Amino acid sequence: MLLMPNKDWRWEYNGSLKLLSISLGSEMEFLTPYKPKILIPDALKAAEFNLEHVKFYIKMLETLPKVLHISDAGIVQTALNATAAHFLLQSQMPKSWFFDVSDECVYCEVGKLFQLNCGYSKVLALVVENGLQAATVMILSQYCQLSESKSLAQFDTIKVMHNRLHPLRKAKQVVAA
Repeated sequence: MLLMPNKDWRWEYNGSLKLLSISLGSEMEFLTPYKPKILIPDALKAAEFNLEHVKFYIKMLETLPKVLHISDAGIVQTALNATAAHFLLQSQMPKSWFFDVSDECVYCEVGKLFQLNCGYSKVLALVVENGLQAATVMILSQYCQLSESKSLAQFDTIKVMHNRLHPLRKAKQVVAA
């Protein structure tokens, strides 16, 4: 069952855990993985989960099940983190040098999945914000090793140039006659 937003939802900063959270009513809180150093200043104060946030979240709820084969709980978790990343994270400079250039030109839009390849790993990434030349993506794989000393965890974000986004390959279906 997918979790639908209501008027009680609010963005909050959980000071004891030092993470951005979403209050989902009086008895439930969703913790994002986002710490204060990457949040915009407004994210450190309580704020409403407004109509723009609701529209983005619902768009993710509609899009993600079509491209990801995970549980409803995983879809909700991904959609809530994507919404937080889209609206409440600081803008980043591209860090494309970690990733291999793609041989194919891609059409990039929010909610689309791509693969990022680097010498250490290949990971699944979801576009959470799109610009003219670069996109901010959220890592969906469990772990992304960028270098010997730097890595990203699931739901971390990184901005990359569009030419680093590799299209996902669909499995070919062979029918024998």
